[in-house]
Amino acid sequence: MERNLLASLFTFLVACSPAQRVAVEMQPQVSTEVWNKGAIASAANPHAVNAAIEILQKGGHAVDAAIAAHAVLGLVEPQSSGIGGGGFMLVYESENGGLVFHDGREIAPSGATVGMFMVDGEVMGFVDAWQSGKAIGVPGAIAMYKAAHDEHGHLPWPDVLEPAIRLASEGFKVSPRLANYLPMMATQSRLDEAPGSAEYFYPGGNPLQAGDLLKNPEYANTLKRVANEGIEAFYTGEIAEAIAEAAQAEPNPGPLTAEDIAAYEPARRPVICGPFRSMSICTSSPPSSGGAQIMIAALYDHLLTGSDSQADKVAAFVDAQRLAYADRDEYFGDPDEIDIPLDDLLNPDYLRHRATERFDPGAAPTPGDPGQVLRGNSSAGLFGPDTTEEVAGTTHLSIIDDDGNAVSMTATVEAPFGTQRWAAGFLLNNEMTDFARLVSVDGVRPANAVAPGRRPRSSMSPSMIFDSEGGLLMVTGSPGGNSIPAYVAKTIVGVFDWGMSAQESVDHPNIIARGEAVRVEINVEPGQAIADDLKARGYSVQERDEENSGLHIIVVNEDSLDGAADKRREGIVRTIPPN
Repeated sequence: MERNLLASLFTFLVACSPAQRVAVEMQPQVSTEVWNKGAIASAANPHAVNAAIEILQKGGHAVDAAIAAHAVLGLVEPQSSGIGGGGFMLVYESENGGLVFHDGREIAPSGATVGMFMVDGEVMGFVDAWQSGKAIGVPGAIAMYKAAHDEHGHLPWPDVLEPAIRLASEGFKVSPRLANYLPMMATQSRLDEAPGSAEYFYPGGNPLQAGDLLKNPEYANTLKRVANEGIEAFYTGEIAEAIAEAAQAEPNPGPLTAEDIAAYEPARRPVICGPFRSMSICTSSPPSSGGAQIMIAALYDHLLTGSDSQADKVAAFVDAQRLAYADRDEYFGDPDEIDIPLDDLLNPDYLRHRATERFDPGAAPTPGDPGQVLRGNSSAGLFGPDTTEEVAGTTHLSIIDDDGNAVSMTATVEAPFGTQRWAAGFLLNNEMTDFARLVSVDGVRPANAVAPGRRPRSSMSPSMIFDSEGGLLMVTGSPGGNSIPAYVAKTIVGVFDWGMSAQESVDHPNIIARGEAVRVEINVEPGQAIADDLKARGYSVQERDEENSGLHIIVVNEDSLDGAADKRREGIVRTIPPN
């Protein structure tokens, strides 16, 4: 039974002010403020930030800079993302106050089946599934680049790919983070054995070392063809055939074909917005998990006890996450394939009620029932229990240009180095493992079950915050698999409730509360104190030395831009003074 979710999103509360909107194609009022704050870029590698700044200095739009930066990230940070994967791009146009969400998520092949990761009634182990051809979805990054550039770009299309082409041709020094991955990957994956990947990352059988000069003429040639011939050069012909051939290779070949690749289309989806005090949180709609940001913020406010104690605020943040995650896991999936009760889940009345539903601190809360709360018509039982296991890979970048246009972009190949399968100078994703692999043949299928042409649910949550007059306040996002909603929410409450700067919010210990346990990062202050307090309150706490966040955020102050790069990765922030 098909439902028209998008129709309801476009028509719901269109006339309301930004702070009142819940789920709508967002066109906030135009801020009357004249932009005089300059430009800024924050991303996970200096080469990518330098590429973004180069494009901005040439008069490029934030979208032009984001494409340039990500094309470079795919070269210098291939363990996290690349053109063999996909991503989400949230774009803000300051001139008209418009927000657009470009969905470049990978798509399941036409030959995909709901039980493709099940073998004799047992789910395939993650390591086997991760490296299999079955795990490869149609890459969406290049098509998303072009769709966003066609709508927003200022510079010619070839210009935005030039920094990556030049760097791939001339070479770059291997970073410590990339080099440190390689010995581990040789023991846990086929990266040192797979054709193409082995020769590139392990020349002469030895892993690359930090500081080695690495060139990738194949990658440069692929981007040159895309720049000069258009994206058809990627989605048809030799490159598409190479992708399909790699997917169909042993061991564990997959069903991806050149025809599947040629049929790929990016999506332009609604932006969803919800109130947080006098502000609006605007973010990406499903299959993204951006809506969890609206849910966590609202639940957090309802759970606050009025105490000024930071420990009490952290406890409220933990419970807000747990309730939001339970609902996200139960109901989110591909909106083109399933009926997601998104309006209900983001409804202020439902969230107010949800915050009153008590549960044991040491137990996982059950999913809520928004239909029952709002109309007496139960939403329970729409889908089977969620079994998705999402790995903590991915990358994020945040950019504002000197006109005040902004991009929040999160991109991924899923697990480290994707499937380790190589085609035309880049690695291929394993996004199909972002579906629920464990499926009961006789039971109700999860919302995030595999189906041909379906996009898997993603935790990626590129987000922006606006004031009551439509002024941009924050650009935020992170990698991190299922932990992304928690990482991103930390920056929102950190800046707007805990009084932190951009960098302080990023540096603050990560706290992830999904399911029964609460993970707390204890290697930075006050992580151990947070863990100890939560234990005393009855929570089941897992202490972690470090979490795999990669937060790259921008906070817009009255007369300046405050950028932050996550020290857990290799990113930097660069600014351009006002012109």
